[in-house]
Amino acid sequence: MSVVTGPSQRPEPDLSVIRASAEQDPGRTFYRAGDVLLVVEVVSPESRERDRKRKPSLYAEAGIPHFWIVENDSGRPVVHAYQLDEVTHSYVIIGIHHEILKTSVPFDVGIDLTEIDLL
Repeated sequence: MSVVTGPSQRPEPDLSVIRASAEQDPGRTFYRAGDVLLVVEVVSPESRERDRKRKPSLYAEAGIPHFWIVENDSGRPVVHAYQLDEVTHSYVIIGIHHEILKTSVPFDVGIDLTEIDLL
């Protein structure tokens, strides 16, 4: 599902976590940035530049509070977690997770990354 981040800008994150109140229209094809709590991008060779540079910039400018990027480290996932700095409107790293993704922001979650198939 795409996210409207600005005029003529509707990137499609690999995963979005939205506010429950945003899921009222089953026919909708996009979410507004204000409805989104977290976006996740999984980097692949063909999306590397876009996922690492362009999309984070769009998401930050739109005010999406949390951004995770999943990188491939020798076939294993590594999750880089970022939080929006509201003063600079850019993301600051709040964690790098190799084997266990355990965080309390934007919500409590724990994921055993070693259980994920090779990337």
